[in-house]
Amino acid sequence: MPVKTSYKENISIALQSIAGNRLRTALTSLIIAIGIMALVGILTAIEGVKQYTTDAFAGLGANSFTIQNRGSGLNFGNGGHRKVYPAIRYDQAERFKKLFTLPVVVAVNLQVTGTAVAKYNSQKTNPNISVSGSNENYLATSGQKIAFGRNFSSSELEHGSNVVIIGNEIKKRLFKESDPINKLIFIGDNKFKVVGVFASKGSSAGFGGDKFCVIPVLRAKQIIATTNPSFTITIMVNSPAALDATIGEATSLFRNIRDLNVANDANFEIERSDSIQQELSGQLAGMTAGGFAIGIITLIGAAIGLMNIMLVSVTERTREIGLRKSLGATPAVIRKQFLIEAIVICLIGGIGGIILGMAVGNLIAVNISGTFVAPWFWLISALILCTFIGLISGFYPAKKASKLDPVEALRYE
Repeated sequence: MPVKTSYKENISIALQSIAGNRLRTALTSLIIAIGIMALVGILTAIEGVKQYTTDAFAGLGANSFTIQNRGSGLNFGNGGHRKVYPAIRYDQAERFKKLFTLPVVVAVNLQVTGTAVAKYNSQKTNPNISVSGSNENYLATSGQKIAFGRNFSSSELEHGSNVVIIGNEIKKRLFKESDPINKLIFIGDNKFKVVGVFASKGSSAGFGGDKFCVIPVLRAKQIIATTNPSFTITIMVNSPAALDATIGEATSLFRNIRDLNVANDANFEIERSDSIQQELSGQLAGMTAGGFAIGIITLIGAAIGLMNIMLVSVTERTREIGLRKSLGATPAVIRKQFLIEAIVICLIGGIGGIILGMAVGNLIAVNISGTFVAPWFWLISALILCTFIGLISGFYPAKKASKLDPVEALRYE
């Protein structure tokens, strides 16, 4: 009479078989672990970089856009150079700010230099300080905050006073633990009074960290070495829903300011604040697909190796299979035992691969971005994938074992 066994008994028999062949189990699990490690490691590293880029651009304001005289992307059909249009003059930028009547926040900005040296008494920074000019709306449109001190006053902006708000890196380098407010510092050859210090954002504050400072835009216009500087206009709207309509209104107004008629193409660019993040997200999506493909290829190799080892196991245990069948085990019971054994081996290797993959992936991610992540979706997917691999790899060996003739199996040497 056929013997019926429960899944619990099948698992127990599979575990006994695994315990009795520890070296083979370890080698088989190691094959799976390497495949899962490759998959989880690559995807964890990419997830860490993705989270870092999201955090880095979150403070730039998803509801803003910038009017500028050059594109941000590369034009590969033009020798790899960006399109450059006539400079946006200060009077044009100020006229736009005055005439644009929608409920938005407008900042007029000018990049002065990225290689300035800041000095206070005998202390000085490296020549890597970024200096830019802006108005009272810089904080709102850039996502920066004042740690202590204040923003520019209306009078300082109107007269282009020698005042500056410095980044935290400059404060630490020049003033250590002392209070920098109302102290006079040199930025290049110009003396400025410190009126505020930006809150630290570390490496996520754009790409220059906290090594930057902001002065009144009119003062920036006076000290910049370029004879015909181009200003940028950053507009922040109240909600994402109003962004497209606001861009349309801003484009129309600025075309009028630039004296462009309907037949003329726009001689300026409008850059959305989330466009760079979207471009990076697209590249990371491609990297994720590539990483997934590499991991799957590795796992296919691991699955073939597991199937081969399970076939060897069936051959080695032919007499055992014959004995179980002679005692009443049905083909279905034998098939379940080998399938469960393959799945358990895969899950053992999968758990080890997940631990190794998390370690390797986060080691890469932390070195690149300083962000530690636990990609739960990929971890759960890896366990499901291990179960699937166990089923696929163990099906043929299990089917072969279940079809063995018990008499012939007992005669096997």
